[in-house]
Amino acid sequence: MLDPTLKIALYAEATMGLLNAKMTEGIIRYGQNPVVAVIDSHAAGRSAGDFFGVGHDIPVLATLDEAIAKGAQVLVLGTAPSGGRIPPEWMAMLRSAVGHGLNIVNGLHDPLMAHFGDSLKPGQWIWDIRTPMGDLPPIATARAATLNNLRVLMVGTDMAVGKMTAGLEVWRSLLDMGQDAVFLATGQIGVSITGGGIPLDAYRVDHASGAVERMVMEAGHHAIQIIEGQGSLLHPGSTATLPLLRGSCANRMILCHRAGMVHLDTMEEIKVPPLADVIALNEALANAAGALTPARVVGVAVNTRALAAAEAEAELDRLSAETGLPVVDPVRHGGRKLAEALLSD
Repeated sequence: MLDPTLKIALYAEATMGLLNAKMTEGIIRYGQNPVVAVIDSHAAGRSAGDFFGVGHDIPVLATLDEAIAKGAQVLVLGTAPSGGRIPPEWMAMLRSAVGHGLNIVNGLHDPLMAHFGDSLKPGQWIWDIRTPMGDLPPIATARAATLNNLRVLMVGTDMAVGKMTAGLEVWRSLLDMGQDAVFLATGQIGVSITGGGIPLDAYRVDHASGAVERMVMEAGHHAIQIIEGQGSLLHPGSTATLPLLRGSCANRMILCHRAGMVHLDTMEEIKVPPLADVIALNEALANAAGALTPARVVGVAVNTRALAAAEAEAELDRLSAETGLPVVDPVRHGGRKLAEALLSD
């Protein structure tokens, strides 16, 4: 849907600098389209680079009209309110965007075609990413275990710790190394960046593993699959990791973590165990007491954004000594070390 020549504006109202704006950062960091502006009236006058370290030439503007004046052709909803629902106060802005002929990329749970489909002009479109395409996937039957390739699942200690980012960096490094690798997106950001994959959390639980399995089988000709992770086994509200494990029959994993985390972001009462124990948990669940495909964690990707360079290096060294695995920040250092760990395992 998203022609890479189209100019986009990212809507991140009141969330620049917060985890909610990870869609905005993901597209600025990895997307193909030219970004003409970010819209956030609370941060207007600054640049995207002030918040993300990339996109210093992308202005943060106060209004949709300013973004249209900059040449925006597509409006991307670049922030996720709590619960992933579209706030009622956004509807007037969205109606104005449609009226001005903008296309819309919507990664939230509420489909916008139901509201604005009748108002679209010829050639104008709305992409509701969380509306699954095609027929209902079959129930998973571990077919992916028959593939003779590396199936690498990104797992995490919590939500929003950088599973997609780490996966994209490892995939880029594999391509640079001449490897036959593919990135399989499973969330709205990854799908919007790559143009493929599945919106995993839009499938009913009985069919989620089957959706993953079908995606993995369709890409089974690639020697290495990097499968975008979702959620965490540690989070009581997350059901995403299990269908990813079961549908992909992953045989390798990379653990993703944020430096300094001692508890879940939104639940201080839930402590993050030592990483060695988290690794053991993911490996045990993948193996299912020997009934299913064994999968080893071969490395750890750590988000050290909040740390100075020297502090980050010390933390990475500490975690490497603790886990006995290569530990890197793939944004600071790239994904090559983790890619090499996959190939040498």
